[in-house]
Amino acid sequence: MLIEFSVANYLSFKDRVTFSMVASSDDALRESNIFSSGKKRLVKSAVIYGANASGKSNLLSAMGFMRRMVLVSSKETQANEEIDVDNFKLSTECDEKPSFFEIVFIRNGNTYRYGFEADRKRIRTEWLFTVPSTKEAELFVREDNRFKINRSRFREGMGLDTKTRENALFLSVCAHFNGEVSKNLLLWFKNFRFVHGLYNYAHLGLTIDKLKTAEQKQRVMEMTHMADFCIDDVEGREEKLTMEKLPKDMPEEIKRDIVKRGITEVELKTTHLKYGEHNDEVGTVVFDLRENESGGTQKLLSMAGPLLDTIETGGILVIDELDARLHPLLTRAIVALFSSPANDKNAQLVFATHDTNLLSNKFFRRDQIWFAEKDRYGVSDLYSLAELRGVRKEASFGKDYILGKYGAIPFIGDMTWLFCEASDDY
Repeated sequence: MLIEFSVANYLSFKDRVTFSMVASSDDALRESNIFSSGKKRLVKSAVIYGANASGKSNLLSAMGFMRRMVLVSSKETQANEEIDVDNFKLSTECDEKPSFFEIVFIRNGNTYRYGFEADRKRIRTEWLFTVPSTKEAELFVREDNRFKINRSRFREGMGLDTKTRENALFLSVCAHFNGEVSKNLLLWFKNFRFVHGLYNYAHLGLTIDKLKTAEQKQRVMEMTHMADFCIDDVEGREEKLTMEKLPKDMPEEIKRDIVKRGITEVELKTTHLKYGEHNDEVGTVVFDLRENESGGTQKLLSMAGPLLDTIETGGILVIDELDARLHPLLTRAIVALFSSPANDKNAQLVFATHDTNLLSNKFFRRDQIWFAEKDRYGVSDLYSLAELRGVRKEASFGKDYILGKYGAIPFIGDMTWLFCEASDDY
């Protein structure tokens, strides 16, 4: 379970901001929208609003960057590469400072606080703490190439400091050498999934995996029926690319690299009923997902695998531009799934959207609604509706947001001036 995430000096975030899934003392939607894990009360979902270029996507990008670093930084393919971290570039104060990332989460009943600071060349600092009872305990702390390792709580890290490159995370290296604690934490990061609402095919392979069993396929089909896509059947195929399958004019070196990396080719076909002159069923027609289906259908089927897997495993799903290409009623149904009895493992959803139809006290608590806002200096800030004074839980959230009562909206000028002829006095 995700408790909170903090970032600083990354993309449009200059100063440290913290996004939290901790529930307030508010009793609104208590039965459906919050759950308890030990002494923590957490929300099952959270939504982020804001103007274009306000920092919504950058916050989610920061989460994704941290996840990617944890999962791949120890691999040999990263040995001679720069760290692809982008600091805040609009202030000289940040030029020589590292970017900061920290996450607090629960794994198998234990609370962990893990973070690091990095620039393009190296990991500057890294730390891992746990809370076994009431007082936080240190597992390891790293400052450049100096490591302080708790021998009793993190014995798996002893001796691995010398095997850790300056551009690799110590946690990732320990997991690479089968450390019990570190491997367990990497599994948590693997279940911290990201989906971009505008890129349809990145997770299609997971949807195809779901089609391999009758029970899982039935759930995918039920999703298409719920969305009213008029699809009668779905079939998928995933195969590793071989030298023979790649284009003949592709350079041999590139072919060998693709094959070595085990890149797969995914293909999904949908079946639709075909009707005769008197609307009687006369057969079926097979469509290729990419070539024949709508953008909304492509997106939902690509999202189906991660969405179902998150609910089934109690993971965390982060979606940018959730509402893109989807009807508002379909978007609402997806969000409602996380506050329904079907979410019995307390999976969590974090998403960014412009869909104010969701901004309702019938749907979200105040501590589930977040806003990203950028100031005149290009610095993004982050705050929740629960932090604003005078906002009652019965308020009309959507209407008040559009009226500008919560901030985080664009100030749009009159575009008709674009087509006015310049006067002599101008």
